[in-house]
Amino acid sequence: MFLLCAFAIVVLINCCYYLLFTKFSFLKNRTEKETPSYPISLLICAKNEAENLKANIPLWLDQDYDDFEVILINDASHDETLDVMESFAKKDARIQIVNVKNNEAFWGNKKYALTLGIKKAKNKRLLFTDADCRPATNIWLKKMTSNFSERRQLILGYGAYNKAFGLLNALIRYETLITAIQYFSYAKAGLPYMGVGRNLAYTSQLFYDNKGFISHMKVPSGDDDLFVNEVATRKNSAICFDKEAFTYSDPKRTWKAWFLQKKRHISTAKYYKTKHKILLGSFYICNVAFWILAFLSIALLDWKIPLALIAFRFIFELLVIGKAALKLNEKNLIPFIPFLEIFLVFAQMSIFISNSFFKPKRWK
Repeated sequence: MFLLCAFAIVVLINCCYYLLFTKFSFLKNRTEKETPSYPISLLICAKNEAENLKANIPLWLDQDYDDFEVILINDASHDETLDVMESFAKKDARIQIVNVKNNEAFWGNKKYALTLGIKKAKNKRLLFTDADCRPATNIWLKKMTSNFSERRQLILGYGAYNKAFGLLNALIRYETLITAIQYFSYAKAGLPYMGVGRNLAYTSQLFYDNKGFISHMKVPSGDDDLFVNEVATRKNSAICFDKEAFTYSDPKRTWKAWFLQKKRHISTAKYYKTKHKILLGSFYICNVAFWILAFLSIALLDWKIPLALIAFRFIFELLVIGKAALKLNEKNLIPFIPFLEIFLVFAQMSIFISNSFFKPKRWK
């Protein structure tokens, strides 16, 4: 009886989280309306990204927007990154270059490079992406920045990954989907806690008023999520999930590369605000507990009631996550959600354990 009660409680908590996620899953996209066209600075920090820049700079320059500049930040690259930037800058006056050289205090620190780029920007409203990210359309910039207002100074966008064959690709896209559902839902609930640097916008005023990245400058990663976690509020944040405002990039192609990337990302979570750590940690713990108790209940108890609880939880999950997957253009993941969930839960557990013994490296 104790095992069954514990399992029922875990299922209930799981469903409470999915109920929270309906704030995004069932959210209607805002109707198109006339919005002010603000001057925008688009910032891209690149470290050894010559080939990606050749492919993506033309896409950024081709944005259908009247007044914007492109700030290209060369973060101490040792390939042809700077040469590529300079060749494009000669042809287009909208491009400004910041050439960052390593120094002893901020060796290999992306936040230092981004800070120099922000100081270079002439416009107050800033849009960020990565060198390997391509905009979904030529109105990406317009769609993202249309969410700015005098009050809304921070815009959370969606950075998708390109689809490819294989389990790793599906797992990465599923993890990205779940992460987006969480940070969009929490933002709509008045608890914004993170964003992704692949598609993020905020004002320079917000940056300077909060002293930039200074509180976490020495943390290897977190120029996006730690900054958002520190400065985002119910009043100053907005979300943008219009498919025309997505960015796309190639995910990691080997398990080792993905594992190392997630080690860096997960290592920032301990710096989140306590309320966010509790909410996120409880969701993960309940997911682990669900799978463990599901197997134990089926094996040790009369299978009918546990199976009913499992079915109820899966139906609720598929309804909520599936609806969000449609919004974020990940329809083909829906049939595999249970399998991908269990695989991700235990992959994350191994990463947590690994992070306890080995420190993650810097961003590149």
